Order: sequence, then C-alpha cells, then structure tokens
Amino acid sequence: MPKLKTHSGAKKRFCLTKSGKVKRAHAYKSHLATGHGKTPKRKRGLRQGTYADVTNESAIKRMIPYK
Repeated sequence: MPKLKTHSGAKKRFCLTKSGKVKRAHAYKSHLATGHGKTPKRKRGLRQGTYADVTNESAIKRMIPYK
C-alpha cells in the first residue's frame, strides 16, 4: 500500500481527539469583529472550539490519515 498524501487545508483546520472525534474551530470569526459587526457575547462563543458533525467525520479522517 503506498503512502497517502495529507490534505494540507484539512491538516490546518482539524485535529483528532484520543477518542476519535474531530475537533474544529468556529467559522465567521474574523471579519467585522469590531464595532457594529458582532456582539461581544457572539464573539466569545466563536472562540470556543467544537466537534465536527458525525456525517463529515469519515471524510475528514480520510483527508488527515496520519494525525
């Protein structure tokens, strides 16, 4: 079996936990972050990481085979 190439975009965005879940960051965090764009409460919520949905987990794990 030959080596597989890791998807370079996925390796920067996702990481695996010990239990096999896929961790990800929230979207919509950077643009319009000051002033009238987003409330501080919303920005605090976007700071926390979360887990990828189980329907996408297998596709993401294929993209990062050696993580």
